[in-house]
Amino acid sequence: MDQSPKRPVPVFPLPGVVLFPGAEMHLHVFELRYRTMVRDALSSERLIALATLAPGYEQDYHGSPAFHPLGCVARFDDVEWLPNDHYELRVTGTVRAHFGRMVREFPYRAHVIEALPDAPYTESDPMALMARQGLLQERSRLAPWGAEVWLAPPVFDPAGSLAAIVGGLATAIRLPDADKLELLGEDDVVQRARRLRERMLLLGPGSPPSAPPPMLGQN
Repeated sequence: MDQSPKRPVPVFPLPGVVLFPGAEMHLHVFELRYRTMVRDALSSERLIALATLAPGYEQDYHGSPAFHPLGCVARFDDVEWLPNDHYELRVTGTVRAHFGRMVREFPYRAHVIEALPDAPYTESDPMALMARQGLLQERSRLAPWGAEVWLAPPVFDPAGSLAAIVGGLATAIRLPDADKLELLGEDDVVQRARRLRERMLLLGPGSPPSAPPPMLGQN
């Protein structure tokens, strides 16, 4: 089934943020151009696409800094308008996406989106079950490490789909952008889960500290 949005989607580029399908994220929107984006999205399909800013974005942050061509479409679950005209959003990733032709640049960018659906898999497949168990074990092991390992508490249903478990953990775990984008680009959910677990195994006691990405969840 084609999961591509019916219209071009507003793009919200952020530093150090990679959203995965099935994962939840809280965002604080305060720049005028992105407040306009929120209002426009609310009157349309209630969708935005989260993109990860490319290295060197600081040189053109208030213009049109480059972002990676792979991202994730997100739907608005909750929108709170604040007295200072800022917005608090709770969004959920819906589908991996490739950013195609830009159809709007000001005051925010909007792109034609090519949806990248996951390859079919079966939850009861032994490989999927093993991948699920491994991820849940690593989540339990790393839980006490708090902000040293997690950008935010991972939100997922342990009884949910493997794709949603991978999404919740991969979005919340503290990994380099390049590692997360590599995981996001993997079409095979079981393989994505295995690769995520391999990276999680390297975290925890004795792992090098990782600085938090700048302005996580804020424009």
